Amino acid sequence: MMGTALSRWTMASFAAALAFLIGAQALMVAGYGFPAADIRAPQTLLLVHMVTIGWLSLLLCGALFQFVPVLIAKPLLHERLVLPSLLLLLGGLVFLLCGFFHLASGDAVAGLLLALAGVLLPAGFALALFVLGATLWNARPLPLPARFVAVGLACVGVTAAFGALFALALAGLVSSPLLIDLHAVGIPVHAAAGFGGWLTFTAVGVSYRLLPMFMLAPDHERPTGHVVLHAGGAALFVAVLAAPAEAILYGTTVSFLVAGMLALVALAAYAADLSFFYRMRKRRVIELNSKAALGAFAGLYLSALLLLFLWATGTVAAQAGALVYLVAFGWLTGLGLSQLYKIVPFLTWLECYGPVMGRKPTPRVQDLVVERRGGGWFAVYFLAVVAGTGALLGGMPELFRLASAATLAATLALTVELVLVRRLVNVKAAMRLPEGTTRPRLFLPPRADTASMGAAR
Repeated sequence: MMGTALSRWTMASFAAALAFLIGAQALMVAGYGFPAADIRAPQTLLLVHMVTIGWLSLLLCGALFQFVPVLIAKPLLHERLVLPSLLLLLGGLVFLLCGFFHLASGDAVAGLLLALAGVLLPAGFALALFVLGATLWNARPLPLPARFVAVGLACVGVTAAFGALFALALAGLVSSPLLIDLHAVGIPVHAAAGFGGWLTFTAVGVSYRLLPMFMLAPDHERPTGHVVLHAGGAALFVAVLAAPAEAILYGTTVSFLVAGMLALVALAAYAADLSFFYRMRKRRVIELNSKAALGAFAGLYLSALLLLFLWATGTVAAQAGALVYLVAFGWLTGLGLSQLYKIVPFLTWLECYGPVMGRKPTPRVQDLVVERRGGGWFAVYFLAVVAGTGALLGGMPELFRLASAATLAATLALTVELVLVRRLVNVKAAMRLPEGTTRPRLFLPPRADTASMGAAR
């Protein structure tokens, strides 16, 4: 990894994302939203958007602002717009969640809140798209991982546009017949572009860089990686563009079946690449973040198998909640937590010890964590997700709340571990703060004198 600058607001994005994740899990433990409420009820929509925007999107934006320059070996352009983007996203999300809350209560103020969210959230995503898109455009031709990110960014644009349409429709501000037709068929497209394109496709692309980097595996482009890009990209094109046109013009859904078949091809090729990275790694002892990522990958493929089973039995609509839960918490949240366990120590090491690298004895990145503690909590987390999915499939809401309590406990414990990393608690006192270093702040930007430094594997 060549020299790069630390993104000033990445830790703030991570902190806000974790706060929303913990909040959403606490609400599930309390029995708020699905399965106690209908899957399309305002309470459930509040929970879903706490996870998809508050947790996963803020996490991904923070990670991309830091790692897109790594993917293309060029600096981030227009970095001054990162903070306005974060503030717009946070403000828009607060209005959205409050809107759903008041919508559930039948309060008239819900329309105003949703309308404000329908403006602020797309504006926040637009700024993020501009910063990341301009940076990628300046680095053409793009390497393979960056091309995944480019597709993901296009999908977040579609997701935000449909989300704004839904918010304005709920606020009673949409009257155009064409827009009403789009709203009627837009929920599957919104979900496909969000979960499949923005969150999954972007995560897959970043994994093509982070897994080889952290495991010291070969990172050259493989034919299977191009299969994942093209088959997955074609699946998204069909699901996001062809499917709504087909639904409006002909009232059929063949496009979604075609998209599903293309997605299976992409998943098979991705499995081959994952196997290659783990088998060919030079780091023989796998660190905890890479071990825990295996649980997330298992969640991805279990989600695909569950979707096939539900489709074969004609129960996709009836069990959509269980499927979304497994994708959101088994695959995406599992991968996010596992990689945070490495990214936060990695960036903390750069911020604290980078200025004296080669001039003073410093600890290793691994010395900032205690994997023995973290490993148990990752096991609790993934086992609880499996139990929660089974509870939803079996219609056992009380068991689901119990499983959610276990995932909440694991998330809280892992968050505490990340706080200990930022405070350098796990580093031996003799090496904690050599001369010339300063303790990093918990989530505020790095100080000016440590904002840019050389990075090393």
